[in-house]
Parts: sequence; structure tokens; C-alpha cells
Amino acid sequence: MTYQEKKSIVSLISSILIFVLYCLYRYPLYPGGAPDSKEMLHYWGSFVLVLTLVSIAAHIVISIIFNIIFRITTGEKEPAFADELDKRIDLLAFRNSFVVFVIGFILAMGSLVIDRPLEVMFVILIASGFLSDVIGSVSRMYHYKRGV
Repeated sequence: MTYQEKKSIVSLISSILIFVLYCLYRYPLYPGGAPDSKEMLHYWGSFVLVLTLVSIAAHIVISIIFNIIFRITTGEKEPAFADELDKRIDLLAFRNSFVVFVIGFILAMGSLVIDRPLEVMFVILIASGFLSDVIGSVSRMYHYKRGV
């Protein structure tokens, strides 16, 4: 298994773990009451903002730990350059991830158009962000394993 495949697997697992653990942490803090209340908007706004920051920080830390463990176990360094195949696979994975997020964004805005509560819009946005991250990692793994 190549470095890129291992890194994609670690990225996929870490994305799922970060999202699930954060949701389990935040679920008990869910405020009851009116769906359009100020507390509800504060909850969802802080949920998205903190999830974004936690996810970025955790991915950086996990990437550093992965590189350290990879170097210790294999004795190899991280590839210092990306060839054309790596760049093409990254672009394909980014495209797939972007498409999933845009579809989720459109669905979230559509939920507002058909008069769904604001929490539905936030749930769709959060789910599409998570799914886009997962799809990006899965696409990267698939293309490294099967080719372009």
C-alpha cells in the first residue's frame, strides 16, 4: 500500500471519528424550545463554527502524527513532490467533494424555500460538509487503488 493510500485511509477514519465524537459531545447541549429562537440559532451557528475549527486543527494534528508514525514504521520520508498522477487524483477528489457539498448547499437553501425550520437547513449543511469530506477521501483512495 502506498503512502497516498494510507494517508487517504487515515483521513477517512479521522473525518468520521472527528464528526461522530463532536456530534456526541454537542448533542446533550441541544436547546429545547422554539425552532426559530435566538438560542437555537446560537447553538447551530456555534456548532458549525466550532466543528470547522476543531476539524481543521484535528486534521493537522492527525496528519503530523501520521507522518511521524509512517516514518518510524517504514523508514521512508513523505514524498517531497506530487507528480501528475497525484495532482490529477487530488483534482478529481476535490471535484467530487465539491459537487457533494454544492448539492447539499442547494438542498439546504431549498429547505428554506419550502418553509422547513432553520434547523433542517443547518442539519443539511452539516451533513453535506461531512459527506463531502468523506467522498473526497473515498475518491482519493479509489483513484489511487484503481487508477484514473
